[in-house]
Amino acid sequence: RRHSFPTRRSSDLADLILCAPVIAKEARELRVPLKAHYAHLLVHGALHAQGWDHEADDEALAMEARETAILRALGLHDPYAR
Repeated sequence: RRHSFPTRRSSDLADLILCAPVIAKEARELRVPLKAHYAHLLVHGALHAQGWDHEADDEALAMEARETAILRALGLHDPYAR
């Protein structure tokens, strides 16, 4: 499971919590490198902490595009490539 928790401290954005065994299992199932999957989930969680969401279709498309742009800038694959 993955969660982000906004903090009350002004200097911090959020705490991101990732479950290592779940992330490893997902990476195997998705057939993506473990480091790339961690990067994707950290970017995803950081965007949530900044107020991004994917409840509505237009929000999901915008968030996915932002995630993809960040990951590509880091030299990583598009996790949403079909």
